[in-house]
Amino acid sequence: MQQSVSRQDFDRWMVPAYSPASFVPDRAEGSRVWDENGKEYIDFAGGIAVNALGHAHPELQQALQQQAAKLWHTGNGYTNAPILRLAKQLIDATFADRVFFCNSGAEANEAALKLARKYAHEQSGPEKSGIVAFKNAFHGRTLFTVTAGGQPAYSKDFAPLPPAIDHAVFNDLASAAQLIGPQTAAVIVEPIQGEGGVVPADPAFLRGLRELCDRHNALLIFDEVQSGVGRTGALYAYMHYGVTPDILSTAKALGGGFPIGAMLTTEKLAATLNVGSHGTTYGGNPLAGAVGGKVMELINRPEVLEGVQLRHRWFTDGLNAINQRLHLFKEVRGLGLLIGAVLNEDFSGKAKQISLAAAEEGVMVLIAGANVVRFAPSLIISEQEVKEGLARFERACEALLKGAP
Repeated sequence: MQQSVSRQDFDRWMVPAYSPASFVPDRAEGSRVWDENGKEYIDFAGGIAVNALGHAHPELQQALQQQAAKLWHTGNGYTNAPILRLAKQLIDATFADRVFFCNSGAEANEAALKLARKYAHEQSGPEKSGIVAFKNAFHGRTLFTVTAGGQPAYSKDFAPLPPAIDHAVFNDLASAAQLIGPQTAAVIVEPIQGEGGVVPADPAFLRGLRELCDRHNALLIFDEVQSGVGRTGALYAYMHYGVTPDILSTAKALGGGFPIGAMLTTEKLAATLNVGSHGTTYGGNPLAGAVGGKVMELINRPEVLEGVQLRHRWFTDGLNAINQRLHLFKEVRGLGLLIGAVLNEDFSGKAKQISLAAAEEGVMVLIAGANVVRFAPSLIISEQEVKEGLARFERACEALLKGAP
């Protein structure tokens, strides 16, 4: 008999690195979640942009169950058919010639940054090691990636930090140009800053970064951990912009809820990571490959990607209608189904309060900093669920307004 648990058990047993919601999700289907007491929630959070096909998608279940009956894990001394098939799907669908599989977005970015430095050292010598990143970026929680992320609150307690990483202002090409030079090995950028407030890059900014990298023989890394696998209405956001990176990191939605990450790159660059130079025990396991392959098959279809743009309008129209009545937001921004509602000055710092109030009303939302409410739902969420979820969200906002000082 299984032991019963409660939210309070988290505070007793877990390392306090998180402050989870007051309810404990118990089961889910599609875009709906039920807690242990049977209360229903509409999921606009998507597991932080992970559950791109919702919860318990029957074809993902089938892919996992079929593979689980055959082969789970072998380690990186062997390869396997599901992961090779997924690699070919990614290569056929993107600029890439080669793929390295891992378990998370942080690991994918770690691999990208290590590849960039090793390539620069081999081509130009150890003095070419600089990494240019951007303020308010987020690239993961390893020491290397948290340093590249331009949010000191996440890195300051872990000094000394890896050196030769500088931060420019996002969407400010002149700021980036001051830092990118002959010593630069790579520039890493999110086409849409997710944790930093759901801020899309300007097309001219990304084009300018590509030109600066070409001029100084630096590699351009796109962190598409959050923006990839259909989230913006293209398979990867770089396709919107017409700017091709040298290296791309992907994770989150790639497994539809099953942990997987990948680094995509070219034939020329991939040769840098020769045998023994990098690795992972779990990365590229058959279970992840089977699920990821089915995710790619289901999402990389015109009707699904076009449907993301339609759902974007459902959300933005609904949020703007709420704002006309409540005057809560300064701006609603984003691409596809990565959307941020920016609070106005009167409600500065209250994004977390809104997310907690939303849970009380039966809708799950995210935050992106203290001033932005973030939405990253399933790419196939129904119109009825969007309408119902936004109605619950509006009631949460009204409750906050009534309780505001």
